[in-house]
Amino acid sequence: MTSSLPKSLLQHLPTAQLKRSFVVERSSIDEQARTVKLAFASETPVERSWFVEILDLSRKSMRTGRLTAGANLLCDHDTRDVVAVVESVEIGTDKVARAVVRFGRSARAEEVFRDVVDGIRVNVSVGYIIHGVVLEGTKDGIDTYRVTDWEPYELSLVSVPADVTVGVGRSLPAEASAVPSLPSLPSTSPSSTENRSMTTPENKPAGTPAPTIETPAQRNHANEISQIAAAMPGGAELAMRSIQAGHTVEQFQAEAIRALSNKPVPTADIGLSKKETRRFSMVRALNALASPGDVAARNAASFEFECSNAVSAKLGKASRGILIPFEVQTRDMVVGTPAAGGNLVSTDLMAGDFISILRDAMVLNTLGVRYLSGLVGNIAIPKQAGSGSAYWVAEGQAPTESAAAIGQVAMSPKTVGAFTDISRKLLLQSSIDVESFVSTDLAMVLGLAIQRAAIAGGGVANEPVGILARIAASVAGGANGGAPTWDHVVDLETAVSVANADVGTLAYLTNAKVRGKLKKTFVDGPGTGERVWQKGSEPLNGYRTAVTNAVPSNITKGTGTDLSALIFGNFADLVIGMWGGLDLMVDPYTHSTTGTVRVTALQDVDVGVRNEESFATMEDAETA
Repeated sequence: MTSSLPKSLLQHLPTAQLKRSFVVERSSIDEQARTVKLAFASETPVERSWFVEILDLSRKSMRTGRLTAGANLLCDHDTRDVVAVVESVEIGTDKVARAVVRFGRSARAEEVFRDVVDGIRVNVSVGYIIHGVVLEGTKDGIDTYRVTDWEPYELSLVSVPADVTVGVGRSLPAEASAVPSLPSLPSTSPSSTENRSMTTPENKPAGTPAPTIETPAQRNHANEISQIAAAMPGGAELAMRSIQAGHTVEQFQAEAIRALSNKPVPTADIGLSKKETRRFSMVRALNALASPGDVAARNAASFEFECSNAVSAKLGKASRGILIPFEVQTRDMVVGTPAAGGNLVSTDLMAGDFISILRDAMVLNTLGVRYLSGLVGNIAIPKQAGSGSAYWVAEGQAPTESAAAIGQVAMSPKTVGAFTDISRKLLLQSSIDVESFVSTDLAMVLGLAIQRAAIAGGGVANEPVGILARIAASVAGGANGGAPTWDHVVDLETAVSVANADVGTLAYLTNAKVRGKLKKTFVDGPGTGERVWQKGSEPLNGYRTAVTNAVPSNITKGTGTDLSALIFGNFADLVIGMWGGLDLMVDPYTHSTTGTVRVTALQDVDVGVRNEESFATMEDAETA
């Protein structure tokens, strides 16, 4: 299919490949020569979802080069399952295209040939590509196209009979996810691959329902809906359902966002019971890794290694040490009494599970950042990329059609590693307190690394792209940087408001240097008494504020060096995804003389920003 095809047709053909199904003409079977004549095309009109198609059966219209060059006959479209070769192609006076195929003598070819002779395999599918069409006419808003240049490229015996109950036979598609609020429609594959089933060109099953005819108004909606759906995974099926239900463009947008938002996200759990989750010991697993020659330690951790193998199988990746199941990362820890060793864990380390502790290690957690934990596979978060427009119109005139665009924020796992050193003797302990201590220590080092990437990740060397790399600076201090002032603070808020993004959990984020500078900076000039950064929990113009040295203070601009960043925005639009499970490796050799074991934690993470307009930045704040 080429770009020269009419746009009205191109938008309804997401791929260049179409298929039609026919049946074997058993009277043409020559058992001795092992040949069969197959009918694979006719000029019978076919009602597709969006138009009527007629294949022109003339020698100048059908390209036969691929078939006559020795194309193979396949089984079920499997290119590895070759059973015959195409020997000749002809177009009969009855305007039916046929091919003669000769079966091979392999055991597989013989098996399939006997099925054809015995009438067991009777369904034939042909794949073809459209290169040129002409519009023959339009009736009741439905276009009829004659395909004047097309190319068959594949013949195949299919094991699934065509569905003749809807008038156009289709090979059985993969099961599609239902949209509960929309009525059921005939299934169609996402690639718009369709098949025609027929015994003779004139036959059509009795009782076949007539195709649904759309009114011109509905067809206009269909055009807009199909354009929006083209950018969505699975959008073709959802668009078809909405059009059949008579939805407007706005209703389709709502359905699309809901369908994408409600799409279940596969999780990294392996089905551990609560008892098994409590039984899993991270410390016992680390001790076994630190003592590879200790059979007793290895046997003691057999359950942990069994769980690790299950996680590895579900995630489809090999462990570099041991994988911690997602259920274990989200379990509650119970702290013992001081006499039983509870003094080992300070009060701020006693609460919650590994995932919660990891989040608490970041100041971003206080700003309303969204976390997605235990993910499996790449994900796409839906967002509305544009909005419709309103128009003033004269009486009797229709407004210009417009529609919101639906976009996606794609996220895929990127591995971050961090390490901590733990005493060998500590790993020999088995108390819950030690489990909590080790989990908290690992979560803290990972949390700091993830936070830095979410703020200032540059997207290089498999690093996520953070806020500062995604968003161009909205406010500038000067050609070489400049001291932050009250005006800069107000300008950051204004930039977000002008973009209509001043909703949600608005807050400021910066580092200690900027905080120190703003505490010394007066609002209206030196000696006025009121400083930009006031005392209290929300010092910057009444908005929540967080401080972390993960915000860079070594930025250069012109001749300016050691400049810092100040960020304002809706942090609910910052998404941090974490894929399970946590991979732990042990290095008992680096500090072997002191008996210290180095534990390296690897976690798959990515960062996404749903709407970049939700943030404004100043990246040249001079603090010296």
